[in-house]
Amino acid sequence: MVRARTCPVSAWGGLAGLQPFLPEVFVTAVESRPSGVVGTSPRHRPFGARVKAFVALTKPRIVELLLITTVPVMFLAAHGVPNLWRVLITMVGGYLSAGGANALNMYIDRDIDALMHRTEQRPLVTGMVSPAECLVFGITLSVVSTLMFGFLVNWLSAALSAAAILYYVFVYTLWLKRRTAQNIVWGGVAGCLQVFIGWSAVRNELAWAPFVLFLVLFFWTPPHYWPLSMKVKDDYERVGVPMLPVVAGNVVVGKQIVLYSWAMVAVSLALWWPVGATGWFYPVVATVLGAFWLKEAHALYGRAKAGVTGAGLKEMRLFHWSITYATLLFVAVAVDPFVR
Repeated sequence: MVRARTCPVSAWGGLAGLQPFLPEVFVTAVESRPSGVVGTSPRHRPFGARVKAFVALTKPRIVELLLITTVPVMFLAAHGVPNLWRVLITMVGGYLSAGGANALNMYIDRDIDALMHRTEQRPLVTGMVSPAECLVFGITLSVVSTLMFGFLVNWLSAALSAAAILYYVFVYTLWLKRRTAQNIVWGGVAGCLQVFIGWSAVRNELAWAPFVLFLVLFFWTPPHYWPLSMKVKDDYERVGVPMLPVVAGNVVVGKQIVLYSWAMVAVSLALWWPVGATGWFYPVVATVLGAFWLKEAHALYGRAKAGVTGAGLKEMRLFHWSITYATLLFVAVAVDPFVR
């Protein structure tokens, strides 16, 4: 098994001062470039390619999903159409916040990204962006987004945004990811905080409704990501990251997916009863979507128990459906106030 190499603290640049207080994995990085990286400075690369590389550092597809779970909550909090200027600021601030956290994640994980097929084309691996540039970029986006929320929205939203960044970087990336198979379970909390940000952006307070949606996303995250982990299990095994499919096998993962899926569907209906935050439209949609989800989850578990491997396992069907599920569920959250 290939494990990440430990480099001098100097590789951490701006985080070097924290080294005495951090576990060994916090200072794990790789100094050597992958063999396919051209030795010229990133600054000498074409401008357009460099812009695309910096955008890629923010992981736009992940940020898109986070915004899908943020904006509809603003409609629910407003019982209709919220202030559209505030929606725009929240979207921009949310993109910068999540993008900054994702860039810092890439900075920290650049050693294992170079060894995984799924991530070998990321900007730090190809040399399109230098580690120092990525670090400064991530910190800058994080600070700007926090200040934007504070001065243009409210300081509760700013605090929640900052908490999401710090949790994703320090708790998930630096602590949980390389230490425990529960990394995705508890690491997903950072993404779940987006519903609190959407609610607080409108009301400047928290309530039971966003807490229920927080739990929906909490139970959604593991069965969303574990199928992908099953697909790229060899990558994680190669770099020593203890994702659940690596340490437990497909049958255990399939069973866990089923358990988390039932919990997610049950919690999703709590937004209607007993919380009473929606009318009839949302629970109907949530029930239909949940039924399709459970069908796919049980089917995946059944194939795993039958010993099916490779393409026959069809684990990515649930992964792709999970994105559709989250999108449609939160669209129902936004539409429900108008149906009522």
